[in-house]
Amino acid sequence: MLSSSKRRLLTALLQARRWPFQPSRDMRLVQFQAPHLVGPHLGLESENGGGLINLNTFDPTLPKTMTEFLEQGETTLSVARRALAAQLPVLPRAEVTFLAPVTRPDKVVCVGMNYVDHCKEQNVPVPKEPIIFSKFGSSIVGPYDEIVLPPESQEVDWEVELAVVIGKTGKHIKATDAMAHVAGFTVAHDVSARDWQMGRNGKQWLLGKTFDTFCPLGPALVTKDSVADPHNLKICCRVNGEVVQSSSTKQMVFGIEALIAWVSRLAIRRKGRRTRLEQSRHKCMHMHV
Repeated sequence: MLSSSKRRLLTALLQARRWPFQPSRDMRLVQFQAPHLVGPHLGLESENGGGLINLNTFDPTLPKTMTEFLEQGETTLSVARRALAAQLPVLPRAEVTFLAPVTRPDKVVCVGMNYVDHCKEQNVPVPKEPIIFSKFGSSIVGPYDEIVLPPESQEVDWEVELAVVIGKTGKHIKATDAMAHVAGFTVAHDVSARDWQMGRNGKQWLLGKTFDTFCPLGPALVTKDSVADPHNLKICCRVNGEVVQSSSTKQMVFGIEALIAWVSRLAIRRKGRRTRLEQSRHKCMHMHV
């Protein structure tokens, strides 16, 4: 937890990866800006932590936002695959500013107490059904943006998350069909003001979860075909270089397919294609990962 004696701006750097890591040509989509470019652009990481391929330079007809890119489905993804295979020049990471891989999503749906080890750590029962809450889209910032500690809170906390990006909407989705609605995965940081979450606002979680800058995302959206098993990912967090969380998505109480089926009974639009985030919540997280 971040006490009031350490009130300052904090920088988030979040990353989920296969464990052990093996270099690959996985599809790692990003949104970025650069001084020589006008507005945000779409790109591909040449490798995990590598330079960027500018997709909008490769094909100027591509959308410049991730939401529009995902809405076009296989049409745009096939262009990105060609770009990745073309061995194009890359922009050095130091010359770009990473944005959140998804901005202004239709919804940010979160799942509380969804890791067995977190429940044991908190000495609370494992939930028998998903605990759903939300964050405002305005809380989303980029992976390296500063997290502002609000003067209204004395108990800001960190939490690492696996975020599932929904690329195709549906209603009453069967668990067996759920992955057809997933565009990919990214890393989220569920920053919380615990005093507001647990002690104010009638103990409704929303206000404690949704201060500005309380949802860093990224840097990359890794497409689902690049992740062999999203339920077997190492997920960890460092604060100022110190590991404060280390776990695995194997610890999830409710798997991704079950969560999509559950939430789609209530919260996914019936028609149209919109991007949505679903966070499977772990425990406390922050800073370097």
